[in-house]
Amino acid sequence: MAPKVQRIVVQRGDSRRSAQQGYFASAYNTLTSAENATVIRSIAMFGAAVAFFSSSWSEFILPPL
Repeated sequence: MAPKVQRIVVQRGDSRRSAQQGYFASAYNTLTSAENATVIRSIAMFGAAVAFFSSSWSEFILPPL
């Protein structure tokens, strides 16, 4: 009996990833991807909170004496 024919379908990869990118373009694409949006937002909020609490503006949230 002859062997059955198996067909393998090869899909083309994402054209953005196959092209060589520089360091900054690759970092920008990684930071702006939808998969990383929540992580980037939480890091930005943490940085804003640290900047606020280390500034003189944080005295406004202290209760009056």
